[in-house]
Amino acid sequence: MTDSVFSALGLAEPLLRALASENYTRPTPIQSKTIPLILQGRDVLGIAQTGTGKTAAFGLPLLQNLSRTRLKPEPRGARALILAPTRELALQIGESLSTYGRHYGLRQAVILGGVGQGAQVAAMRHGVDILVATPGRLLDLVAQKHIRLDQVGYFVVDEADRMLDMGFIRDVRRIAGALPRKRQSLLFSATMPGDVVHLAHEMLNEPVRVDVAPPTVTADRIEQKLFHVAAQEKRKLLVNLLHDPALARVIVFTRTKHGANKVVEHLAKAGIAAEAIHGNKSQNARVRAMENFRSGRARLLVATDIAARGIDVDGITHVVNYELPNEPESYVHRIGRTARAGAGGVAISFCAPEEQAYLRDIEQLVKRKLAVVGEEPTAVARGKEPERVIDYAKKRKFRQRRYRGGRDRKAA
Repeated sequence: MTDSVFSALGLAEPLLRALASENYTRPTPIQSKTIPLILQGRDVLGIAQTGTGKTAAFGLPLLQNLSRTRLKPEPRGARALILAPTRELALQIGESLSTYGRHYGLRQAVILGGVGQGAQVAAMRHGVDILVATPGRLLDLVAQKHIRLDQVGYFVVDEADRMLDMGFIRDVRRIAGALPRKRQSLLFSATMPGDVVHLAHEMLNEPVRVDVAPPTVTADRIEQKLFHVAAQEKRKLLVNLLHDPALARVIVFTRTKHGANKVVEHLAKAGIAAEAIHGNKSQNARVRAMENFRSGRARLLVATDIAARGIDVDGITHVVNYELPNEPESYVHRIGRTARAGAGGVAISFCAPEEQAYLRDIEQLVKRKLAVVGEEPTAVARGKEPERVIDYAKKRKFRQRRYRGGRDRKAA
């Protein structure tokens, strides 16, 4: 039974009831290892891939710890702060905490950019127990004195490596430096590049490291298929595939925002409705697209990698890599959107001749050859591949410098 399994971790009855109502039958490895430590008040460094249940791993004990003291939040204050790199992930965390904490009555707010700040300022006026935020908007509201951080006793940084990729590490450090020194801190990351290691040393106090091996999402429950196809033929192939009703709920991934828009436009001309979600879309448009996709009103979602770690929707039957990612780790995050909650799923990848280097990196990472559908690429096509990108750490640092430079120029 759900209660007997989760209760062994020390969770209280109101949380067990909430879990039972959601049919959560057993804790994941990250939950089993992390929940007791957080309940004991320990700082935790958790290394686990997306889709392993990290939100519940920190959310359940956080809710229980907050309910024990029931201190009243001060105006504009928060008792617990959770940072997320993307708007989608922040909203997802907020929804999950509302579900798990339905029997506690704790107040919470989600603060993110891309929308007007009026409602967020109003939500913080009387203070909240839990504040979920993206770094940029949080710092904006702190600077405007709409949010104060001097009451935070619990601090969580989720997807720290994604924070690094998006250039937010300096913002996270600024936020951590403004918090009370006496607090419980938790940091979760799928990988541990150097800057994330330094951040963990700065913000955690004698942490317990919980390292969970990546789930076998690339081998067990996901059927992976590969089409070798010329770039100009990808649109036609995608339309043909989508005529199959077995593709009931689909995410199509592109590398760029422009590419996502082009795919949506082409599908519309073919009579196939699709929603797009990427960084140039307003927050209202992104929320609407996600609601339509989650509810089933939209069968198809076209997304960039910004959404790879922020989409947690059960029942996704297929993931289509319309363009292969140029960093192989993104492939794992993309296809991990399917085969959730014990279900199966299919990942279909399109590989143009110029993407052969990306394919090799992906197959090296997942330690398997993707099953080819149709003919192998010709020797001539294989000769067209570009110079491969080998040093991903160097590329990431360059992207961060360029991103920070753009932010600084904009601020000036």
